[in-house]
Amino acid sequence: MRALLLVIVGGLALVAAAGWQVLRAAQTDDRTPTDVIVVLGAAQFWGTPSPVLETRLSHAQTLYDDGVAERIVTVGGKQDGDITTEAQAGRTWLVDAGVPRTSVRAVRTGSDTLTSLAAVADLMAERGWTSATIVTDPAHTARSLAIARALGIDVHGSPTGAGDGSALTVDYLTRETLALAHFWLLDRWSVEPRLP
Repeated sequence: MRALLLVIVGGLALVAAAGWQVLRAAQTDDRTPTDVIVVLGAAQFWGTPSPVLETRLSHAQTLYDDGVAERIVTVGGKQDGDITTEAQAGRTWLVDAGVPRTSVRAVRTGSDTLTSLAAVADLMAERGWTSATIVTDPAHTARSLAIARALGIDVHGSPTGAGDGSALTVDYLTRETLALAHFWLLDRWSVEPRLP
């Protein structure tokens, strides 16, 4: 009975710590200069970014214009039937919005946060980049930062502040809290660092 109680208390403490971290990261806009701004993928429709992805791209453009980094990487693969990837749709949007073509790179692989960031970490290792600013929804920021750190990236978070995907709904916060706790407890130990 005592062992069961300890497991329950430990589990609740882990979830509480994850929830606190999700809220903290969601409210922290870190604009420390880095090597690259990384825009995490979201849905696109026939090459047109969804409202959530467009919000992330617009925020990344603001960071670029403010001098946070000299380059942007968009990430994300495609679903069955798609004509392009989330990464390519994001790159096209940024170039059309005025970001120089040479400053935007599309990493067209990844179906989830871990595989997308692993591909980014591999690119960073090839290019000699070590630091990145992650752009995603506020509730998604904490888990994204945890995964990036596990991959060896010197990472900073700048979540979107307004627009689609930016609301801290109970459902989104709950999902990300449980997902972060799951990452800490299970998935973290299978992630190999890509950067020293």
